[in-house]
Amino acid sequence: MVVSRGLSPERRALDSGAVFLVKETRTTPAVSIGVAMRAGSASDPAGREGTAWLLSRVIDRGTLTKSASQIAEALDDRGVTLSISVTRHLLTMACTCLAEDFDVVFALLGEMMTSPSLPEDEIAIRKGEVVTAIRQDEDNPAIRANDGLMSRLFPDGHPYGRRTKGSIEFVTNLTRDDLLSHHRAHFSPSGLIGVVVGDVPSRRVLDVANQVFGAWTRPPAQALSIPPARRATERTTTIVPMMNKAQTDIAYGFTAIKRRDPDYHAAWLMNNVFGQYAIGGRLGDSIRERQGMAYYVSSSLDANVGEGPLTIRAGVSPANVDRAIASIDEEIARLVRDGITAKELEESRRFLIGSMPRALETNASIANFLQQVEFFDLGLDYDLQLPDRLRAVTLDAANAVARRLLDAARATIVVAGPVQRDAVK
Repeated sequence: MVVSRGLSPERRALDSGAVFLVKETRTTPAVSIGVAMRAGSASDPAGREGTAWLLSRVIDRGTLTKSASQIAEALDDRGVTLSISVTRHLLTMACTCLAEDFDVVFALLGEMMTSPSLPEDEIAIRKGEVVTAIRQDEDNPAIRANDGLMSRLFPDGHPYGRRTKGSIEFVTNLTRDDLLSHHRAHFSPSGLIGVVVGDVPSRRVLDVANQVFGAWTRPPAQALSIPPARRATERTTTIVPMMNKAQTDIAYGFTAIKRRDPDYHAAWLMNNVFGQYAIGGRLGDSIRERQGMAYYVSSSLDANVGEGPLTIRAGVSPANVDRAIASIDEEIARLVRDGITAKELEESRRFLIGSMPRALETNASIANFLQQVEFFDLGLDYDLQLPDRLRAVTLDAANAVARRLLDAARATIVVAGPVQRDAVK
C-alpha cells in the first residue's frame, strides 16, 4: 500500500524571524516564488486608506542600488513577469522563473521588499494610475455594490469595510514620507512569509534566503488587531443610482465567520451547495437557469483573520431587481427551513475533494496554497488533512451553520445601477 506524503514542504524560520516554506518539484525546470508581507490594506492608517495599495504599485520602481529600468531589464531578460497583489492582510510579490535564474530573481525580490527607494517621479506616475483605477471602480456597478456592502457590513472604520485602493482624496494626499513610514512600520522579517516551489534543492533555497534576508534587522511590526464585526440585527437596503448603466448589480450579504472557526469546513460545503456547485448552486439553478432573470448569480464565503462576509452577487436587468432579491430571500428561507439534502452534500464534498489535485497542478498554485497554509497556521499537512475534514462534515453540521449564518430578515443589501432610490421594495 502506497501512503501519500502529500506536499510535505520544508519549513524554516530564519534567525531574523522570516519564515520560508520550500517544496521541491521536478516536473519542469522552473521555480515559483512568493514573498508576502503581513502588511495588507487592513494595516492602512486611519485617514490614509490606500497606502498599502499605492506602495504595492511603486515598490518595484527602484531600490537603494537599482533603478526602475534596471529592475525591469533584469526581469525581462529572464522572461519573468512580476505580480504584486494586496489583500486585507498581505502584500505579495510572486513570479515564476527558470531554475537557473532563481538566485538572481530571488535576490531582486528581496531587495525590492526590504529597501525600495520609492522615487518621487515614480510615485507621481503610479498615483495617477491609481486615481484612474478608482474612477473606473466608481463607474462600475458591480464594484460599487460590493464596496457598499462591505462598508455596511463592517462600518465605523473597520479594516474590512475600507476600500483597498482608498479614495481619490486620500491617494492624492499621500506622500513619499507616508509610504516610507508605512514601510518602516509594517515591513519586518517577522512579518515575512516566503514560499518557493520548483526545481531547486531546498538547501540551496534556504542558503539564498539567508543571504538575502538573514541580515535584515528591523523591530517586529505591531500586531494588527481586527475588531469583532457586529452582526446586523435588521434588514437594510441601500440604492446607489447609476442611471447611465444598462445592468443593475446586487450585493446581498451577512457577516460570517473567521477562517479558524471550527465550523469553517461545514460552512464551505454549505456555501458550495447554496451558490457555487455546477452552474452556481441552488441560486444559479433557480435565478439564472429556471427563471432566466440574472446574467450571473453566485455566493462566496470569504473567511479571514476576522469574521469575513458571506456574499451573494447577482447582475440583473433593472426590471428584475425586486424579483431577484425576492428569489434570493426564498432560497435562503428554503435552505434554513428544509436544509440541504444528503445528495447535495455528498456531491459538493466529492467535487471539492476531487478538485484538489487540479488546484495543485502547477508550482504557482502550490506556492499560493502553502502561503495560505502558513498565514492561517493550518498545519504543513493540511493538504492531507483537508479531504478528511470535508468527509467529517455531517448533514446536521452543514444545516446548522446555514441557520447560524443566513437570515433574510437581517440581510444587508446594496443595489447599484439604473434604479431610483425608492424603486426597490
